[in-house]
Order: sequence, then structure tokens, then C-alpha cells
Amino acid sequence: MPSPSLTDRPLPTRPWGASLLSGKRYGVYGLGRNGRAVVEALLQNGAEVQAWDDSTPELPPAPRLTVAPLSDLRGMKALILSPGIPHTFPAPHPVAALARAQNVPILSDAELLWQRVRQSGSKARFVSITGTNGKSTTTALLTHMLLEAGVPAVAGGNIGTAALALPLLGDEGVYVIEMSSYMLERLQTYQAEAAAWLNFTPDHLERHGGLSGYADAKRHVFDNMTAGQLAVLGEKAPWSEEVRVSLEQKGLIPVIIESPAITAPEDAPALPGRHNAQNIAVCTAIARHLGLSDAQIAQGIRSFPGLEHRLQTVIRSAGRTGMLRFVNDSKATNAEAAAHALAACENIYWIAGGQAKAGGIESLTPLLGRVSHAFLIGQDAEILAQTLRRHHVPYTISSTLEQAVEDAGTRAVKGGKGTVLLAPACASFDQFPSFEVRGRRFAELAEAFCASLNRRAAQTKGERMKDISPQNDSQTVCGDAKPEGNHGHSRKN
Repeated sequence: MPSPSLTDRPLPTRPWGASLLSGKRYGVYGLGRNGRAVVEALLQNGAEVQAWDDSTPELPPAPRLTVAPLSDLRGMKALILSPGIPHTFPAPHPVAALARAQNVPILSDAELLWQRVRQSGSKARFVSITGTNGKSTTTALLTHMLLEAGVPAVAGGNIGTAALALPLLGDEGVYVIEMSSYMLERLQTYQAEAAAWLNFTPDHLERHGGLSGYADAKRHVFDNMTAGQLAVLGEKAPWSEEVRVSLEQKGLIPVIIESPAITAPEDAPALPGRHNAQNIAVCTAIARHLGLSDAQIAQGIRSFPGLEHRLQTVIRSAGRTGMLRFVNDSKATNAEAAAHALAACENIYWIAGGQAKAGGIESLTPLLGRVSHAFLIGQDAEILAQTLRRHHVPYTISSTLEQAVEDAGTRAVKGGKGTVLLAPACASFDQFPSFEVRGRRFAELAEAFCASLNRRAAQTKGERMKDISPQNDSQTVCGDAKPEGNHGHSRKN
């Protein structure tokens, strides 16, 4: 869920005017959150839409909407595929193959947004953010910085609002678009004023035909950029050096983030850890390029409330021997993301598992010494267990999140202090429809566990824990951040 600061402020927007899509036909395939938002935006702007999904679609009747299989795309302006539907690897979806056979462009809604904004006459600028990890945090932080500085800005794309559903901003406005590799493959004329590629580790390889295909998809974030526009590479590494050379050949001068210093907790209360130092540095470079002063940037960092499901402390308990915390890092859907959480916390009772990514958790071995006990869930629990056995890390196969919270909480109470950390290092889809649902369920279970524990403690003289209270403001209390103060939701990469 987007931070309230990204959505609750009134913005100076323009009416779209005479619709640029009126009378044009579009096909939409895939009717999840993104697909439905695209259908709604197209219809609101006068387009004719034919929509379908692999499952039985349910859309309310509307003028100019046809809900039917896309068996003939001739005459359509474009086909918009939901991000998860392949048009290349591992094999093109039949509707994607049909579009190519009938010479119908396959676009992302971000491309359509760009075209509409430019055709409207607005000179609003676009910023693109991509990377294996950290996209949402960086997108949200930059948008928050701009809003705090009085710049009209909206965030969308892979975070929160579908790109095509964003409002029309005036010349002074900024669109901050989080770009997945799937979206980047479907850009044509889109041009960012500033673009950042944060990091690069194996992910979604089955969708891109391997690591090189994944890298090629990410490179599209810099497409169509020209001299004077800003390209940011989030880390100094072999992959970024290769990209730097190619960007310089295009006449761009990329900025590479090298070993950024960790911001003091009081200056970035919702952004703990070394991984967030990278996010802050990337946002600082882009914000300066867009005209913000250092004072405005510092204020934006200091007031940033963070994001749900990113190192979010959902509840904490002051015990006799120390603090017990329940931390929701459900967004950690791969090993690198989970590494940031493990590095930020200590004495960890780790809940992990789900649908494992390539390599499992092998890359986490240097951090496993921080884990007091692991509690494994989901279909690939045994894959993770194999790594833990090799490195002599105690673990329990709890199977379900419900059992894992009970197991981890009980053991943490016996230990007297520590962090019950949900950082799954796996996708959620075996047990939950999304990482958000998984994270919210963890928060519910953690609060229920602590409430039950508090009731039992109040009934006995052997009370071990006191002052359990849900942290609705969700301060970050891992790593270097302080538990005092009201800083809203906190976060991870």
C-alpha cells in the first residue's frame, strides 16, 4: 500500500481535455489489479476496449467494453498485457503471438501514459526506477521528497496506482514510475528525464530466458534518453561498469553510487541499514537533478514515513531481559532482499519460505550466524532446510505461517529477547495471493500472539513480558533506528 503522503495531498492537475484515445480500439489481456485499472482508464478516456483473462473474467458492463476472447486483434491500436503474462520467454502467450502475427504493438500502460501526457502538451517530467530490490522504497522516497518540496508528483507503475490511471500533471509535475522488467520490455517512445537502475541479482530468470535476458530487459530503463538527462547506477559492480560504458557511448554521463555512508538514525528514522543508504543516495542524486536543494532533500528523508512490509515493526514487547519485536519484511521475496533484513536485526527468530527463487538461500550463509532459530513455511521449506542443515542452523518446519508465528514467538519468549522476523526470501504465491496479504496476515498473528501472551502473563505471577501494544505507527526498531517517536510505517529494501 502506498504511503499516505503519496496519495492524500491535493495536486494541481489538468483535465485531459478532448480524449486522445477516443474511438481507438485496444485489447487488454490479464484482469488482475493492473489490468482492471487499465480497462477503467481506457474506457474513461473514450477508447473501445476488448478484455479477457485466462480465468473467467468478471467485469461490470460498460459502454464500449467487450468482454470476450481476443481471437482477432486486427484494427486495434495496441495490446496491453498484464505484467505477468509473457510475450517472449519461456514461450509467448498465444495472444502475444497473435499480436505479433497481426502487427499489433504490445505496450505497457506506462508507455500509454507517456504518449498521452506528451500529446496533451504537458511538459511534466518522468523518472523511472528499476532494480531487483529496492524499487518501491526508492520510488516512494523520491515522490515524498518532491511533495515535501512543493513539487507536484505522483508515484505509480509497479507500486500502488497503475500508470495509466495517474492524473495529468502540468509542466512543473513529475511522474515517478516504478518499472519492473516486464514493463520495461514493452516501452517504445517513453523517455525519462532521470532513470535509476538500483542493483542486479538473478530473479525472474524463467521469464527472460536467463540472466542475460533479464539484464537486457533492465537496460530498457535508459532507452531514448539523451545528453543532459540523468542515468543513475545504484552500485559499483561488474554489471554497472558494463552498463556505464554503453551509456557513455550514447553520450550520457551516468552517476554511480559507491559505498554511500549510512544516514544517522535521527536523520532517516524510517530508513535503517546499509541497503537504505543506497536508496537515499540514488534519490538524492535524482532530486538534485530535478532542482531540489540539499535542505529540501534532508527534510524529505527525515520526514519519510516508510512503506508497509519493509522492515516494519508491527508489535513489540518490553520483557525483563530485553525487547522482543515482531518485524514484517514480507516484501523480501528473494535472498538478496532477505539479506538486508538479516543484517539489520540481531538475535533473529527467522520465518522464511514459500516458492523459492533460483539459488534458494545459499547466498545468505554469511548472515546465518545472526539466526537463533529458523521456522520454515511453504512448498519449498525443505529446499531452505537443506542449506540450514549444512550450516548447522537450528530450524523447525512449521509449514504454515500461523504455526510459524506461534513457534517463533514461543521460542523467542523463552530466549527473553530478540526479533521474530518474517523475511521469507521466497515468493508468496503457494500460500498467499501476494506478499502484501502475507505481511498483513503476519501482523495479525503477531498481535494475536502477544495479546494472548499478555493475558496469560496477567493471570500468573511468573509474568515474563510487559507493556505489549500494537505499533500502529510501525516505527523501525531494527538496526540503527530508535524506537522512540512517531515515524509511520518503516521499511526494508
